[in-house]
Amino acid sequence: MEDGRETAAMREKERRDRQIDRWCHTIDDSPALENTDSDIGLCGWILVLFSILLTLLTLPLSIWMCIKIVKEYERAIIFRLGRILRGGAKGPGLFFILPCTDSFINVDMRTITFDIPPQEVLTKDSVTVSVDGVVYYRVQNATLAVANITNADAATRLLAQTTLRNVLGTKNLAEILSDREEIAHSMQSTLDDATDDWGIKVERVEIKDVKLPQQLQRAMAAEAEASREARAKVIAAEGEMNASRALKEASLVIAESPSALQLRYLQTLNTIAAEKNSTIIFPLPIDMMQSFMKH
Repeated sequence: MEDGRETAAMREKERRDRQIDRWCHTIDDSPALENTDSDIGLCGWILVLFSILLTLLTLPLSIWMCIKIVKEYERAIIFRLGRILRGGAKGPGLFFILPCTDSFINVDMRTITFDIPPQEVLTKDSVTVSVDGVVYYRVQNATLAVANITNADAATRLLAQTTLRNVLGTKNLAEILSDREEIAHSMQSTLDDATDDWGIKVERVEIKDVKLPQQLQRAMAAEAEASREARAKVIAAEGEMNASRALKEASLVIAESPSALQLRYLQTLNTIAAEKNSTIIFPLPIDMMQSFMKH
């Protein structure tokens, strides 16, 4: 278990290093960020200047169309003539747009939770199980979440379902039932690597329930019951063996001292009398009985 945790920690460190390298090259390599407001062309600048002039002429009414507000947990991606403005996401707080040439998209940066629907999975040892889970993720880079994928939420949900089936398909039933934490960590690492280009950070993955077929449940219950009965019989046999050894040792002690048998006899009578029995049996030596029979 410790070796598995060390391996998982090393994989997490390597994944973070790769993620940092990708973020360092995002500004240079991402096509979404190459198209800034400096590349809109001559016609674009004419439209921008016309929009600014129109805004100035219609003051102060136009100010209500220019000022926008985003909340603390949101970021705004501004598009000017279809191109993302230099500087990336705006917010939280106030920002300005041009009414005719600019548009924006709000991106929620809070952690989002969704359930993975129950997935019918064939395990490595050919057992069909139904497994569901829950995923926690958040948008870490709003620009990538808007520019690189159509619907980051739907894509993450579908990828989580596929990843769950792929990971469980490499495990047998015993590993699925006992190593849920390792399976969840493996899923988190796989999802996080796959969603880095979408600006998504997968924070946590949990396996909720593993449902077995009814026949398999009855078979496992019968196997467990048989195993418990076998252990009970072994324990009872060991107890009888220990008791017989103790009786043997007691008989040897009594044989060495005849008075010990008389003391044991008196102790037994005391125990019987304490239970308020009306009948007490006194053992008599056979030799005494034979002497009465002769008379």
